This record gives sequence, structure tokens and C-alpha cells, in this order.
Amino acid sequence: MPDEDGFGYEGRDLEAMAFARNYHAWIRDEFAGFVRGDVAEVGAGDGAFSERLLELAPRSLTLFEPSAAMQARQSPQLAGHPSVHRVNSTLEKAHHGAGPAFDCLLYVNVLEHVADDGRELSVAFDALRPGGNLCVFVPALPWLMSDFDRAIGHHRRYRRRDLRDKLRTAGFVLRRDCYVDGPGLLPWLLFVKLARRPLVPAAVSIYDRHVVPWLRALETRIRPPIGKNLLAVAQRPP
Repeated sequence: MPDEDGFGYEGRDLEAMAFARNYHAWIRDEFAGFVRGDVAEVGAGDGAFSERLLELAPRSLTLFEPSAAMQARQSPQLAGHPSVHRVNSTLEKAHHGAGPAFDCLLYVNVLEHVADDGRELSVAFDALRPGGNLCVFVPALPWLMSDFDRAIGHHRRYRRRDLRDKLRTAGFVLRRDCYVDGPGLLPWLLFVKLARRPLVPAAVSIYDRHVVPWLRALETRIRPPIGKNLLAVAQRPP
């Protein structure tokens, strides 16, 4: 159920994606050149992606997670790390009026859960230092919207043009954007949207082990014209 801040995820998609170690490493490496200094991940969930971020050795890593149940599932590696700060709140609540504090903010499979994503992007802009980077990874293409998306709290899937417009409206300068996971379109359309099957850990694990390594190598060289997800990096002007 959505909480009072407009976040709404039940954890089932995060449970499944916890098995996607190669996928998380791929996303992390796409953002690696923009992740520096004091970093924050918004909607860190159970910390599966946070652990990959920690491998980039940021000066500090702040994990905002409004769900106490999801935060409790974060690993001892995160809970006990000297450069990791865990905050059981949204960015807006915890950082309200505090001014610029971060050099990089990341939203990985999170922005689609926020009812007012335009407001959230404005909050992110205010929390970034001048020249700071915003890294976003979201589900793409409204026509792929499924019952499963709605069940796990997705308010939308994004068109590339719409995401660009929202970032610019919030004050950001777009540095890069691209579709990711072109081949993933077909199984999502057939099995998740049309057959109405949920995303399950076993399927995610098989895809992660057997498809993602060659898919990453291919899409690193040739960006697909369309894909199941969108990746964007935007900057608060210096």
C-alpha cells in the first residue's frame, strides 16, 4: 500500500530482483562515471543494489528507505559500514530545508513508485550540490503497463520524451539517456502483461545468469532503439 509520502511498494519486485546480481552490476557500471563524493540512494529497499554501489567506494553512502520492514532486511555489511548512513524516511521528509548535501543521487526502480514524480525530482534537485548528478533507472513504455506493475505499486511506465521533459522541468540538464534491455520487451509483454504472470525469483535468476552477460556486452556496443527500461543521467547545473 502507498505510504503517506506517495511511495507504494510491497517488496515482491525487490525480493525477485535480489537474485539479479549481474543486472545490478550492469546498472551500477552504467552509472559509475557519475557516482562520486557524497552519494545517496533513494528507495534503497533491501539494499541489494546498495551493496553494488558500495563497491565504487563513495566518500559516503546515504540510504533513504521509508519502509522499516525493507530497511530491516539490509545486510550487516551495510548496517555496519562506517561510510553508510541508513535513514528510515523519504528524501523529502529527512532532508526538508537542509539545502544541497549530495554529489550524486540515485533512483533505481523507485521513481515509478512515487505518486508525484515531478515533485520528487524537484526535491532531488534541491538536495544536490551544484554540478551534482542524478541517476535514474525506470520501467519504460506505457503500453507494457501490466496488472503486475499496478500490484507492486507502479504509477507509470515512462516514455523517453516524458522522462526528459520531467527532468528539465525540475531544472536538470540531461547528460545521457538510453533504453536498456531491448530483448526483455518480448518476455515481459507475453508473460507478465498478456499471460498475467508475476515476476518470480527463479525466472529472474535464470535471466540474470544466462541472458544478462551477453545482453550487457551487446548493448554496451549497440544501444537498442527501444527497451524494457530507461536509464538517464541528469545534472544540477554548476
